[in-house]
Amino acid sequence: METNRGSESAPQPADPSQILDLPDDSLHLIFSHLPLRDIILCRSVCRLFRQTLTSPSFLLLLSLRRPPLRLLALRPSHHHSSSSSSSSPSSLLLAFDPDLNQWLRFPLHFLPFRSTSPVASSSGLLYLWADSDHNKTLVVCNPLTGRFRLLPPLGSAWSRHGTVLVSPSGSVLVLTELAALFYSPSSNHWLNFSSNLASKPRSPILVSDTVFALCDVGSPWRSQWKLFLCKLSQFGRSPWERVEKHEWGDVFDILKRPRLIRGRGNSILMAGGLKSSFSLNASCSTILILRLDLDRLEWGEAGRMPLEMFKWFQESSKLKVFGGGDWVCFSAKRVGRLALWNSAGIGDWRWVDGADGNGESVCRGFVFDAMLTALP
Repeated sequence: METNRGSESAPQPADPSQILDLPDDSLHLIFSHLPLRDIILCRSVCRLFRQTLTSPSFLLLLSLRRPPLRLLALRPSHHHSSSSSSSSPSSLLLAFDPDLNQWLRFPLHFLPFRSTSPVASSSGLLYLWADSDHNKTLVVCNPLTGRFRLLPPLGSAWSRHGTVLVSPSGSVLVLTELAALFYSPSSNHWLNFSSNLASKPRSPILVSDTVFALCDVGSPWRSQWKLFLCKLSQFGRSPWERVEKHEWGDVFDILKRPRLIRGRGNSILMAGGLKSSFSLNASCSTILILRLDLDRLEWGEAGRMPLEMFKWFQESSKLKVFGGGDWVCFSAKRVGRLALWNSAGIGDWRWVDGADGNGESVCRGFVFDAMLTALP
């Protein structure tokens, strides 16, 4: 701002453009104290801010100061993922911030594909199914930086029926009922193995280097669920092992349609309807969450859905459970919102509104640790 020399007018405020004259080290230090959400917003202010906040030196400083932003990301429905419209929900990632109780949207327009479907995340990176040259392929990207790369292509059957698990090292496992694919970044190709399980693995999860899954070993007339594990580093070369102890008793019989979720630390969670009896078609009294301590191999009750909340799920035959760590989400048809449980508090249950959909669809999702420093 220009001023007249010698005038007696009031002092003028400092020129806001003076921040542009600060050295890079000073800018890095200032921005490194901002929350990750604010850093993302500041990148769109001007070219200098964008260059500063995406420079390797700043990202290195940020990685030492700022933990990732833990979010609960939603997977699009099959209808949305098959849409070719550029304005479809498949062109963005919808994620919920439990700490601030707000939804965030991350555009995926930087991906040059007709349609995309986010399915998993690890170490700040997002994994999506995408159409590429008339094939389905997994794409790994960082929606905060717009960088991505393609994994070797696969057939469409894997994207429709496979469950995707990703390790922090970037190894990928795609599990179906009869077979499994394993990808290692060092080899850059897929290995095909038989699943070697009696039935389709239910809700497989990855804890460190170990894959856990539930498997029905019962009869066509009555389900009998058991817990199995397999080391990811030995997948395809070592058989699945059944995890059981005599002290567990009937822990797998008290839940209807159980699901596994990764817990905090070295633990796993199992959620399902709490049966009112052991009869074949027993009704459920609520939704129960059990926790298995993997160090001591001991089960304990972690949470129980309040009855006034459970009544909305009581008539639904299709329950979806997702999350991890401190947060577990429950979704069902005709409920129209998510039920959220927080393991950090005692009896901390709440409703989450604002998810896309009209209440007829069922939400699926996964944990997404947003980081600017993650590189695909």
